[in-house]
Amino acid sequence: MADVPYLISGRNTIIHKLRKFDLLVINGRRDPVLLITPNDIEIYDGPIPENKLEAKRMDMVKIDIASSENFSDYRPMLFIQTLNNKEYKIDYSKAGTDLFVTVHQDSTF
Repeated sequence: MADVPYLISGRNTIIHKLRKFDLLVINGRRDPVLLITPNDIEIYDGPIPENKLEAKRMDMVKIDIASSENFSDYRPMLFIQTLNNKEYKIDYSKAGTDLFVTVHQDSTF
């Protein structure tokens, strides 16, 4: 069985764990789509893959927050831990501002 490139932890935390794949996080139709790379989080404005196979061909994994395999519901706030040991806070109520994506914890030395 292939290793899953992320973990779901608690009520609203995603942990990126495989450098090979970027994570494409979708949290509703109106909210910005996020691209989680090993070292950063950015707003994604490219084409969104229709299915898992298409996403894999783009070297990414599509994560729909509201799907039953993830959180099963919309989340107004997420925490995402990247491979460089930084945890980011994503506050969807502040989308479009500098406070939308902020560093919550920095465990790098």
